[in-house]
Amino acid sequence: MINTVNEINISYSPNKQYLEGCTISSSQDSFNLLYTLFDQNTIYLREEFIILYLNRANKVLGYCKAFTGGVAGVVCDPKIILAIALKGLASGIILAHNHPSGNRRPSEMDRKVTNRLKLAAKEMDIQLLDHLILTPDADYFSFADEGMI
Repeated sequence: MINTVNEINISYSPNKQYLEGCTISSSQDSFNLLYTLFDQNTIYLREEFIILYLNRANKVLGYCKAFTGGVAGVVCDPKIILAIALKGLASGIILAHNHPSGNRRPSEMDRKVTNRLKLAAKEMDIQLLDHLILTPDADYFSFADEGMI
């Protein structure tokens, strides 16, 4: 009997027109893009976790709506976040999730997840640039702006 192994295919087809106009230079730039990616019909109801993937020039390669949670939390898997970064050859990532309650301050779990991802990404030469917490009323908290990255 011949041993068989599943083949894993990886593909990435950038939209070059989009890449030319989407460079992140501040948390406000990140927020302006990310807020449009959150489902406005459910931003008041449940947490969602979205990741932006960037190249060395901070141009957005793409995004992933990776995880959806409940009213009080969302579980994110660092392996999935970093696997996508590696597949897309991203040099930087920006994390974002929403707080349906409107409270923009990070929880202890938010801090732990951020630090865990920062350390794991660093091992793969990927920089965690920021982690934003968005609120339904178009406000946000930036870990980078607060010196927490």
